[in-house]
Amino acid sequence: MADDRDATPEKSDGVRALRRGLAVLRHINACGSTSAAEIARALSIPRPTVYRLLQTLEEEGYVAFSASSTQVRVTRLAASLGDGYAAQARICQAAGPVFGHYAPRLVWPLDLTVYEDAAMVIQETTHTRSPLSIDRGMIGFRLPMLRTSAGRAYLAYCPPEDRQAILGHLRRMDDGEDRPFLDDAWLARCLSETRKNGFAVRDGGEFRPKTSSIAVPVMVGQRVEAVVSMIWIRSALSLAEAIRAHGRTLAEVASAIAQAGAPSPD
Repeated sequence: MADDRDATPEKSDGVRALRRGLAVLRHINACGSTSAAEIARALSIPRPTVYRLLQTLEEEGYVAFSASSTQVRVTRLAASLGDGYAAQARICQAAGPVFGHYAPRLVWPLDLTVYEDAAMVIQETTHTRSPLSIDRGMIGFRLPMLRTSAGRAYLAYCPPEDRQAILGHLRRMDDGEDRPFLDDAWLARCLSETRKNGFAVRDGGEFRPKTSSIAVPVMVGQRVEAVVSMIWIRSALSLAEAIRAHGRTLAEVASAIAQAGAPSPD
């Protein structure tokens, strides 16, 4: 029988690398998206080692880096490793190329947001590329549910039980800026109009007064997995002009992301 001791150092190094790689993959899958620096801090792994592991995982097709930030996500190949963020990861991965295709046509910046703990969190954006953006560094930014078009679109299209849970959470948080928008009559009218029109709007100065936005849900089957928003400077474009000029294209963007991010039939 061969002496196992001869292979112990190499075997030990290989097992350690495998364990670290799996730990990194599990961490990304649990977070939805994260960065190499955040992984290094969370797992107490040297940052150069994290970069090497991510490079290997990317080469093997298990993770993908954002097209517009340092964030990394799991891919479709890794979707079977767990539930929760797998569908969102596919959508976020699909958004980058779609945004790249449509951004020159729309010009105004686009955001892709997903729901997380009573807020819509920006996962992909063209703010860094749009010549008309007044914001930078938007990846990871948390948007309020009731005062943004993204939050309103999500609330209008998410399952009723999810909507009630989110609204209950917001009422318990009791943010003074949210109170006017928690009125039952206002909510019913807003959500009904959003579903009727197929998009949500923000145009009353309730959040970032210098800008307005419209948002379209990204529907995979009957489930809203994310929301696409277009943001513009209010003094440059009225809401009616924005809807007339860009509403149909924004719906195309959401549809293209949904199709590209849908699970494979296999």
